[in-house]
Amino acid sequence: MTRKFIVFEGTEGAGKSTLITEVRRLLESMGKVVVMTREPGGVAVAEKIRGLILHEEMSPWTELFLYEAARAEHLEKVIQPALDRGAWVLCDRFTDSTLAYQGHARGLPWKDVTTLNRLATHGLEPDHVVWLDIDPALGLSVAQDPNRFEAAGVEFQKKVRAGFQKAMRQDSKRKPRKWIRLRARSANPDAMARLLVAKLMPKHKPASRRSSR
Repeated sequence: MTRKFIVFEGTEGAGKSTLITEVRRLLESMGKVVVMTREPGGVAVAEKIRGLILHEEMSPWTELFLYEAARAEHLEKVIQPALDRGAWVLCDRFTDSTLAYQGHARGLPWKDVTTLNRLATHGLEPDHVVWLDIDPALGLSVAQDPNRFEAAGVEFQKKVRAGFQKAMRQDSKRKPRKWIRLRARSANPDAMARLLVAKLMPKHKPASRRSSR
């Protein structure tokens, strides 16, 4: 059964949502069944938690546990069933965002965050992590989803970026091909999506935009 779990990560304003939409279009043009989702969110309970996390002030520990609660629900109701059906799951953020934001930028113990991530996901890991790397100042200048994390400013986003770097370094020791690092906004979304799909499926060529309509 062919299925893949692809996660898209990045600081605020990196363009994840736009890229995911383009990747979905290309994969579907190739006959793949695709489920596109996001964290926190993707299912009713998790979407309610999303509103709290993004807009209500809270302690870092409260923030962390809310993320993990939303993730547990999301995994059980959306991600795992889709993978079991053989679908490709494209997820906007997953456990590495929690490591980068709550573990590194908020200063919570990295080991504890890792443990809670594992508990919430029953050990499920993505096949690939697509990191859209962008200068944090540039990302904030084009970000379009006002929330507490954008409001925290450039220095906070620099810490988040360093957290992604740390997560990538750690994973590269175990699974050197797991992470795919792309320069965010270095090309138009269609070109970037084609580059990514070529990396994910080197033996297949996606249909052109014209023929996929």
